Amino acid sequence: MKNYHSLRNNREFQMVYNEGNSKANRYLVLYYRKNDLEYNRLGISVSKKVGNSVVRHRTTRLIRESYRLNQDNLKTGYDMVVIARQTAKGQNYHTIESEFLHLIDLHHLKKS
Repeated sequence: MKNYHSLRNNREFQMVYNEGNSKANRYLVLYYRKNDLEYNRLGISVSKKVGNSVVRHRTTRLIRESYRLNQDNLKTGYDMVVIARQTAKGQNYHTIESEFLHLIDLHHLKKS
């Protein structure tokens, strides 16, 4: 069962890229932009450079799970795009989650 909202089309991703702010760390890049909604929307991008489809889908699932378990601690009303870097290939869940939370802290998107 899906319990988060996602960015659906290229136009929505491009708006976040062009109008949003970004920070990066070793494994992930996070773009965010304020939206006029009462909830967050998440987009995940994992390039073919990261690996084959099995590796890309696993990385996507790890990022999605990190977001799902921490979404109650995030401020609402933002569009977020998480991009996996090549170094994210083969990392475990705890590493991806800690890097995701690090980016959330850098952007001050965590609830007080």
